[in-house]
Amino acid sequence: MSRPTIFDVAKVAGVSIKTVSRVVNNEPNVRESTRERVENAIAVLKYRPDQSARNLASHRSHLIGLVYDDPAAYELPSSGYIIRLQQGALKTCRSMLSELLIHPCDFRKKNVGIELKALIEGTRPAGIILAAPLSNMPKIVRAIETTGTPLVRLSPGKETSKHPCVSTNDRDVSAEMTRYLAGLGHSRIAFITGDPDHKAVANRFLGYKDGLQESGLEFSETLVAAGDNSFKSGEAGARKLLKKKQRPTAIFAANDDMAVGVIRAAHRLGIEMPAQLSVAGFDDIALARQLEPTLTTIRQPLNRMAETAAAMLVKSNGVVREASPLVIPATIEIRESTGPAPS
Repeated sequence: MSRPTIFDVAKVAGVSIKTVSRVVNNEPNVRESTRERVENAIAVLKYRPDQSARNLASHRSHLIGLVYDDPAAYELPSSGYIIRLQQGALKTCRSMLSELLIHPCDFRKKNVGIELKALIEGTRPAGIILAAPLSNMPKIVRAIETTGTPLVRLSPGKETSKHPCVSTNDRDVSAEMTRYLAGLGHSRIAFITGDPDHKAVANRFLGYKDGLQESGLEFSETLVAAGDNSFKSGEAGARKLLKKKQRPTAIFAANDDMAVGVIRAAHRLGIEMPAQLSVAGFDDIALARQLEPTLTTIRQPLNRMAETAAAMLVKSNGVVREASPLVIPATIEIRESTGPAPS
């Protein structure tokens, strides 16, 4: 079967070839009913435009770049975060007839700015989605700025008016999780912090402190362990906390990888969950639903965040206007790892 062409789409939709082209290129001044007919015809025929010809015709790229922290830089990398970002961005790009370029970036390299500029100058994307923690690193942001490429930042951890950003309510939902644990009767609720380079993760620690205050509980440094977002640091932090004379009855980790480390440490110390210890995380990685016990966590809407960022860039026609940060709320997922505080 031959590949469908723009002529086939025009025939099925009952419009001119020029109208199909305008819809494909997301140009304005197309009636919504007409746009819908063309998009339906594209879906039925599974039409995919030739990108090089399309770029020449419209004088702009239809390529979106997704730049994220290189998981290969970690001893035990977690792929769930990256996969959900890719799925979200791909969904938008496919529906809006654009392509996605993925680029893992090791921000620890001295020449990372040169690397990014070379990538952008070589591919000329219509825009860049910059994932956390890179989204809050000035040297990374500046390298992209110098190319003049539209940029949307994901979870930069700090509000900014210079670039559009898409975030979740890290602080508020972390306070909600802490209140939930307190509501189960836990008064010694510990927290394992995340990588200090990840500003959005730092907001989760602030939310934990808010939740304690709102529940009438005192904050204590003795119930805080330092982590770096890795499974190994979660396990080490849990061992430190659980070997205390007055150990916590609940541990809230700033991400799921560390929460998994907490569960492993508790298993090795012979501590039953949730009867003797409740454990909560943040992200809702796939493993959270496969553990024993399954992990109570906060589902970060990564797919929707990446979808939204990609749509902002595809629709921008090369100019992403300044806008207030867009917040997509996270949700708490209650599972088996949390329960009433031991009497």
